[in-house]
Amino acid sequence: MSGLVRAAPEGTGPTASASGSRPSKRSGDARRRAGRVPSTVVTLGVVSFLTDVSSEAVMAVLPLYVTAALGMSVVAYGVVDGLVQGAGALVRVAGGWAADRTDRPKWVAAVGYGLSALTRVGLLFAAGLPAIASLVVADRIGKGIRTAPRDALIAAAANPRNLGRSFGVHRALDTAGATLGPLLAFAVLWAIPDGWTTIFVISLGAAVLGVGALVLLVPDLRPRQAAWLRTHRTRQDRGLPKCKGCTCDASGGLELAGRPFSWSFLRGGATVRLLVVAGILGLLTVGDGFVYLALQDRDGFATHWFPLLYVGTNATYMLLAAPVGRLADRVGRGRVLVWGHALLAAAYVCAALPFPGAATTIAALVLLGVFYAMTDGVLAALTSALVPTAVRATAIGTAQTVTAVTRMVASAGFGVLWYAFGSVEALWIAAGALVIAVPVCAYLVRGDRLRQDPVVEEVAA
Repeated sequence: MSGLVRAAPEGTGPTASASGSRPSKRSGDARRRAGRVPSTVVTLGVVSFLTDVSSEAVMAVLPLYVTAALGMSVVAYGVVDGLVQGAGALVRVAGGWAADRTDRPKWVAAVGYGLSALTRVGLLFAAGLPAIASLVVADRIGKGIRTAPRDALIAAAANPRNLGRSFGVHRALDTAGATLGPLLAFAVLWAIPDGWTTIFVISLGAAVLGVGALVLLVPDLRPRQAAWLRTHRTRQDRGLPKCKGCTCDASGGLELAGRPFSWSFLRGGATVRLLVVAGILGLLTVGDGFVYLALQDRDGFATHWFPLLYVGTNATYMLLAAPVGRLADRVGRGRVLVWGHALLAAAYVCAALPFPGAATTIAALVLLGVFYAMTDGVLAALTSALVPTAVRATAIGTAQTVTAVTRMVASAGFGVLWYAFGSVEALWIAAGALVIAVPVCAYLVRGDRLRQDPVVEEVAA
């Protein structure tokens, strides 16, 4: 820690008051600036907002479009839905790897956003299962490519001690788009019963705006170069020898040498524990659709109200993502990540209780929203804080892939339980398994706060 450039203690700096008892106004302003969410994070949130308006407007009507407008069977939609769930999972690691190796996460993310935008054009002309399935796969691949580089940009722009808050603000804007998209789509269908083309045109417009905002407004941050430059300058200020792997030209620029990327982060104890925890908890996290189907089966409400269940969960997530992220920065991101799954177990219980009515239904939706606020952005923030800058995007992509793949397995297994025992019994089994797993996982991540600021370690090296 001695390598950090610290502000002068209160009362000793050149801007301190004559009495030496008050902190300077300049230091107070610096602390306030450090606590703010950077404009880059907000801009990335706007990009995600527009993109989610585009994607969720389509995904919300896809079941109706495939079965009603195109006249395909439910089995055909099942194929499409399976592709939605799994197509982008494995390419997340590839997207993160490309961002780390090139040190250009913005442009790798732009490829993913651009690919998804192109699929909106295809939807205007697609008419059969092969075409629809291909477009869905391409869209999900685009999502997989962009996710880890985008999160690496957030981590690079944010203050290391406010990672949870920054990711929370981004996820709030992201989820606002996921909430508005379905509402917009169903508003169009309410006004135009066969307005599929109108929805696809609106979706295309939102996607193009999102790509434009990314390319034109988000700075081309180079996380690895910035970290190495900070390290060198700090060592130079302290009169130490130059850091290994870089040379500085006369203008103060930096030339990177060697191949700094390495998969060795997978041998680190804290990172491996986090991936194990993410895998265990992912295996016990079933798709939200099962919970909503159980609620509908119990309460018997009309089918046209079904999409509003997604809106209820997303609205809760949107409102709580930023404050929960800030809480995670204070009390420990690992704790918040793990204990969020206790609320998921409570949501399963609410859906399994034999008490139909609005109270238990709303409680289940709220608990699901709080669960996502405590886990989605927090996982990315925690992962980025456990690994060096050179492998940050790859590590985030790896953690997200572990979560996505294990949740796919969980949903398939839960479907078997539902078929064998019924929805209520299956939900009780999932809730009971989470009650056992949460304390075990909390033990595994109990020391995450000890290494939550590797950027500090890099600067001090």
